[in-house]
Amino acid sequence: MVTITESAQGYLAELLAKQGDDVLGVRMFITNPGTSRAETCIAYCREGDINEEDDSVEFTAFKAFYEKRSLPFLKDAIVDYAKDRMGGQLTIKAPNAKMPQVSADSPLEDHINYILYNEVNPSLAAHGGEVSLEKITDDKVAILKFGGGCQGCSMVDVTLKEGVEKTLLEKVHGLAGVRDVTDHTDKSDAYM
Repeated sequence: MVTITESAQGYLAELLAKQGDDVLGVRMFITNPGTSRAETCIAYCREGDINEEDDSVEFTAFKAFYEKRSLPFLKDAIVDYAKDRMGGQLTIKAPNAKMPQVSADSPLEDHINYILYNEVNPSLAAHGGEVSLEKITDDKVAILKFGGGCQGCSMVDVTLKEGVEKTLLEKVHGLAGVRDVTDHTDKSDAYM
């Protein structure tokens, strides 16, 4: 799983000691896991931040919580701290953070992002465009936002209905629909 080196444990313990009593440890998670936009994050963990599905590891001076959804993407991750002239630097290397890892058990969000980043966006990139998932509604509708050349493009309705929506509904089981929330009145980067 995740390796937190001795030097990183020492550094994190020092940071945590300077925090209030409400900080229980650190929490690791990945935003946009399995996509080119994936970012590995470490944050202070307070009571309200813990999810009962989180994995946790007790270290000598603190506890680390790992978001369940991020676990496959945190495999083989290393957190290290190296001292230098400026004090030091905490580094996180998570080689699997951007790797698509979608299985039948994966959340609907992962399935949608997998299709967007591996099938839809490569096609849109030819026109300098992209689309990303903003959220999923309770009734399983994917709320999408277009960017780059797709924002303000006169053909975005066709792209949405005949390309993105058709692909997502065909390949993502359980998805009820797709809705675009992009402000297409901004045509400054639109593909013409």
